[in-house]
Amino acid sequence: MAARDTTSLLLGLLLLFLTWGAWADEVNMEDRVKVFRGEPAQITCMFTSSEGIGGLIIQWFYVTRSGDKQRIAYQDATMNIVDQGTPFTDRISANVTGATGESVLTIEDVQVQDEREFICLIKAITGWTGEGRTNLKVFQKPDRPTIEAVKTGISVNEEEPSKIATCEVKNGYPMPTIAWYRNNTPLLDGVTVTPSITHQSNGLISVRSELSMKVMKEDKDDEFYCEINYDVPEGSAMTESERISITVYYPSTAVDVWVESPKGKIKEGDSVELHCKGNGNMPSSIFGFSANTPAGELSEDGNMIVLENVTRHNNGVYTCTSTDTDTFEEVTGDITVEVNFLDEAVVRPEDTVVVDQGQELQATCNALSSLQTETVWFKDGQKVSTGHTLMLKDTTFDTAGTYTCVITVTEIEGMVTTGTLKAYVRGSPEIFKPDDTEIEASFESMVDLSCTVRGYPAPNVIWTDSDGKIHKDNQMKMEDKIRSQISIKVTSDITAYCNASNEFGNASETFNIRAILNTTPPAITTTSTSSSTISSTTVKAETAIPPKKIKKEGNGVVIAVIIICILLLAILGSVLYFLYKKGKICGRSGKQDLTKEKSSKDNIVVEMKSDNTEEAVLLGVNGEKQPPNDQ
Repeated sequence: MAARDTTSLLLGLLLLFLTWGAWADEVNMEDRVKVFRGEPAQITCMFTSSEGIGGLIIQWFYVTRSGDKQRIAYQDATMNIVDQGTPFTDRISANVTGATGESVLTIEDVQVQDEREFICLIKAITGWTGEGRTNLKVFQKPDRPTIEAVKTGISVNEEEPSKIATCEVKNGYPMPTIAWYRNNTPLLDGVTVTPSITHQSNGLISVRSELSMKVMKEDKDDEFYCEINYDVPEGSAMTESERISITVYYPSTAVDVWVESPKGKIKEGDSVELHCKGNGNMPSSIFGFSANTPAGELSEDGNMIVLENVTRHNNGVYTCTSTDTDTFEEVTGDITVEVNFLDEAVVRPEDTVVVDQGQELQATCNALSSLQTETVWFKDGQKVSTGHTLMLKDTTFDTAGTYTCVITVTEIEGMVTTGTLKAYVRGSPEIFKPDDTEIEASFESMVDLSCTVRGYPAPNVIWTDSDGKIHKDNQMKMEDKIRSQISIKVTSDITAYCNASNEFGNASETFNIRAILNTTPPAITTTSTSSSTISSTTVKAETAIPPKKIKKEGNGVVIAVIIICILLLAILGSVLYFLYKKGKICGRSGKQDLTKEKSSKDNIVVEMKSDNTEEAVLLGVNGEKQPPNDQ
């Protein structure tokens, strides 16, 4: 019984040992490790073993291009070495962690050439061997793709597919792919894609793709671009090139002709520039103008014509023809040119019109034009009437003058013509009222007189005075007036007449000239005498009275003033004589001797008299009265 139990226990322990060994001795690794070029890569080898870490030998290998294994690292309980002479010698390290049971191989600065299969080989001292394998995948994001369209245009007449553009992407790994698009739609059918691949020394790959297709007119506005697809550690990525357009040559199906200048309506004298253009795009097309009117100067490319200084004779249809020199097909277009005109203004009556005062003045102004016109009449810059007919009633001399009619085409700026009419109004002369006809002037001075006369026919002007004398004048003729001027010497009061006359009547203007006199009062002398000496004192007062204007109603006042002055002088003489007799003059009596010697010059007397027959008082050398006959 005991032997049977012991046997069962041994069998159970053996089974447990075998089961443990099967679970414990194994190696696990990832199928792939992905990393960007230039970055570090870590490859992990996980293992379990009943021997423990101290009883294991760990070796790392990589598989060469020929399929051989090349060891690059070695690890055991006593050492950790990197094999020399391999592509990884300077860039790898291997670390073992016993607690987790893993060995990590680190590769620095991974390159495209490092994309290999790596092997982790583990041996136990009991003879057990385990192996794991991992593929290292290297990625490089390519540069932005470049696209270049063909520099020349592509004709729709080409029978074979034409090269459209080239797309190139550089420095990618693994190899990127190129797909072509037109207006966001993949180009699949009817296109030819020619790829080319370039492997560089660093392992990177450049791809170039050329697109060819048969173009149509509708492709002229299309946008073409290429799409690049490439792998990255996380999966895949995509980028697009710039978008390009191509030049498509196609023949015209219609020709458009237009007036480039002037803008708007055309008038005589303009320079007209005509252009034409087909709706096609074909460099082999040529253009030519033809017309049923005299042609202008053609431009070098033939799609423009210039008509200088056009007239109404240039009206007509101008045709432009586009010819495709490849197929010799012709397409035409035309335009009708209309040159607007405005003839010179015609005024009736022509040049001049004569109308009697109080009558009606009527005139017309017209001009032949291809467009509606507007007529305005002006006189001296002022607007006086509108419309083709000028009508003025109750004419006066103010109506006379020059009238200008201005005819304008309102639709076209600068389209204007003018005409003039000289109007005369017949009637008796009219003298413009002078500023002053009552004039005062100094005696013997010269006075200028003038009068302005108007009338039609031109009046005859004559100057006369109150004595019937005719004075020669100076005349200046103005547009509708005559200005006459004379100079008269003032010798007395004068009345002058400006007389104007023509066949319809006469007119006259009177000028009254008053002569002004200058007055000077006499000198006053006082004489004193004695028996021995004679003292004479002379007082002389002389005042110059300036000329002054004399009015008609002031003659009596002037005479009164003169009489009063004479009376005052007489009174002054009497007072002086009385004071002399009383001895109040010179501080002495009237009989006191004078120290000065007699002289015949001292016998000076003062005579004071009025304008009437007053008695003259004569004073002798002794101060006594003398009879008048003793003078």
